Amino acid sequence: MNFYKTNKYDPNFVKENLMGPNGVKMLEELTYSIEFDKDSRVLDLGCGKGLTSIFLAKEFGVQVFATDLWINPTENFNRFKLVDVENQIIPIHGDALELPYPDEYFDAVISVDSYHFFGTKADYMDEKLAPHVKSGGIIGIAIPGLKEEFNDEIPQEMLKCWTPQDLSTIHSCQWWREVLSKSEKIKIESIEEMDGYNECWNDWLSTDNPYAKKDCVAMEAGAYKYMNHISIKARKN
Repeated sequence: MNFYKTNKYDPNFVKENLMGPNGVKMLEELTYSIEFDKDSRVLDLGCGKGLTSIFLAKEFGVQVFATDLWINPTENFNRFKLVDVENQIIPIHGDALELPYPDEYFDAVISVDSYHFFGTKADYMDEKLAPHVKSGGIIGIAIPGLKEEFNDEIPQEMLKCWTPQDLSTIHSCQWWREVLSKSEKIKIESIEEMDGYNECWNDWLSTDNPYAKKDCVAMEAGAYKYMNHISIKARKN
């Protein structure tokens, strides 16, 4: 794929702040068909070290609430200052299961490489996330996935790096469609396999991050052939 937007960014800055397969490229692909008004208020849910928040602010001019449970918001604020978007992005320490926002506060929610950690229960969307989105607001999700569900046992290639518990949140397009179709507060627009899987993974595996080195073992053994990235687009009713 031609990630012409992502390729404008300092590759060293991006690599230093990756926490998995290149989330900026995942976001660029996810947002190909998403439009934001410049005055939009966007929740970046599970923003990690803020790369996706930076992309949203720079490429779309929106106000971003960079929300993450694991990364210190001061660290993210300092990163935002480095690229001159500190006035567009509000860094928040927040739990996706107890979001600290009013109802109907956001015009859109974006979640890249994180929704699978907290959104696998069928009631999560309606009880925890959708209430914070305005009617008609977009919900865009990009997550790691499987080409097909494992029926009886996990392939040995994947167990070279990840435990069954690690893999318990990774599912297929059809699995996610079945879970999200139970929501009464959203309308699913699309759930599909993403095209940029290989490039996003190659960027991650080329870093010096110790977690990337660990992931290399499984990917070199052939785990990649069972996996994909999934994009989900929905709207609040």
